[in-house]
Amino acid sequence: MRDSGFVLFFVGGKHGDVRTRFKPKAGRSSVPRRSREGGELQEKHTEGGSPDSLRVAVSLLQTVSRRQRPPEDRRAKKKPLKMSSTLVVCEVDESLKAKLRKFRFRKETNNAAILMKIDMEKQLVILEEEYEDISLDELREELPERQPRFIVYSCKYAHADGRVSYPLCFIFSSPMGCKPEQQMMYAGSKNRLVQAAELTKVFETRSVDDLTEEWLKNQLAFFG
Repeated sequence: MRDSGFVLFFVGGKHGDVRTRFKPKAGRSSVPRRSREGGELQEKHTEGGSPDSLRVAVSLLQTVSRRQRPPEDRRAKKKPLKMSSTLVVCEVDESLKAKLRKFRFRKETNNAAILMKIDMEKQLVILEEEYEDISLDELREELPERQPRFIVYSCKYAHADGRVSYPLCFIFSSPMGCKPEQQMMYAGSKNRLVQAAELTKVFETRSVDDLTEEWLKNQLAFFG
């Protein structure tokens, strides 16, 4: 019988048999018998085989074998999806709530401030410091440059029409360069603290240097 120059491959496995023929280029080579997923890859040596063409044929058979795997096998190799980070909302310390209520009804007319921070381990908003007779410029010097803080500030404010009031201002200081986990925790807890303090004049700044008397006057001007 005349040699056709084809190489016959046979893959036998638990998902059925696959047969294919491939006509190699000129040359002579052989591929060793190997085992794959319970079946055997066999080759009949013929004239005219080349290493490159035989490697292509083996690659084709491997692709066919992978396609025969059950869907659950492919799903098993997928990596589990990671859950995205959730926004943490911290509770407000009860003693701080009482302090804020008392501060809201204070009778004094001097400037005063309550400085608050988050206890990262307890995930709790707590009192850091209280100040009396302090200007916003002086308060700015008390703030950390790369850590967020909450401030409730009471000050004397002269309106354009001559009226004088003593507004309570909530200021969220979140400077650039803070740790991301700190920024997220403070941002997530801000609204809860504002509700606990029962304040409506809420301001935010991303730079400690912005906290000046002039800056606060410009913010309060929107309220009339």
